Amino acid sequence: MSRRKIDEAAHFEIITKMNQAQTSYRRSLAYHWLIRSGLALSVLTLSQCAQPTRMADPPIQCDACAEWNKPQPPFRIFGNTYYVGVEGLSAVLIDGGSELMLLDGGLSQSAPLVAKNIEALGFSLRKVRILAGSHAHHDHAGGLAALKRWSGAQAVASPRGAEALRTGNVTSDDPQAGFGPKEMAYPALSVDKTIQDGESLSVGNVSVTGHYTPGHTPGGMSWSWQSCEGSRCLHMVYADSLNPISAPGFRFTQIPERVSAFRQSIATVRSLPCDVLISAHPGMSSLFERWEASKRTGSRDSFVQKSGCSDYAADAERKLDQRLAEEAR
Repeated sequence: MSRRKIDEAAHFEIITKMNQAQTSYRRSLAYHWLIRSGLALSVLTLSQCAQPTRMADPPIQCDACAEWNKPQPPFRIFGNTYYVGVEGLSAVLIDGGSELMLLDGGLSQSAPLVAKNIEALGFSLRKVRILAGSHAHHDHAGGLAALKRWSGAQAVASPRGAEALRTGNVTSDDPQAGFGPKEMAYPALSVDKTIQDGESLSVGNVSVTGHYTPGHTPGGMSWSWQSCEGSRCLHMVYADSLNPISAPGFRFTQIPERVSAFRQSIATVRSLPCDVLISAHPGMSSLFERWEASKRTGSRDSFVQKSGCSDYAADAERKLDQRLAEEAR
């Protein structure tokens, strides 16, 4: 064999060994990558399994639902009070330190957005101990059943409110009952406690008082509490809807006691100590306009409206008088 052939054979042997070494190295890299990927996948799978399963209830269908349910970033209103609702339906979180209270849950399809907003503020949904609300219609109570399941909170309501919540529909004497049970249905909610007019609930270090405000619904409620930043404390009010809206054919004047109760509800909201008003529909108290002003000025003073509750009551009174005049004609 010539030297050239010997050199070529040696060269071939060297190249072959180099290729074998590279193949072995690649296989080794692939092996370690698979191991690491498998571990990462296992960690991811375990992490996903550790997350709570949140099954939302079927969405409620209505003409305004999509507009109402647009996502809205959460924000602090004042002190321990936060807005966690959607664009057209309020939900308010009260931080009592050791526990939380949530007022209203929007539509059934609002519940995931409300939960997300609570967690975006750094709170645990499991820390919510009390669920309550304004009134038992699908646009305010629809999300409460899911939020109760996810948080394990105790649900409270007025006796008439509880009657509607437990059936997942309006009561027969509700002004909007004429729209029909299918139109007004929402996920039923097990109510753990009914409260009396003027009764206070302890939420950690905060006392929240419920006020009966029937009219828009038979079991409507408004809520009041104090919220502090340092030494400055303000009176907060979450006001129920006070609109005399009804299904066709309903007449408030058919039952005089109903009109008297409605007027008393308006008087109740007017008389509450009220530095900051939050309404069940945020647009009814210009809440987002005040939030935008607070971002521009860097001060939450824009949320303070000393005449907020009295103006809200006066508007409700005008609407009721107008409705009664229309019925008289």
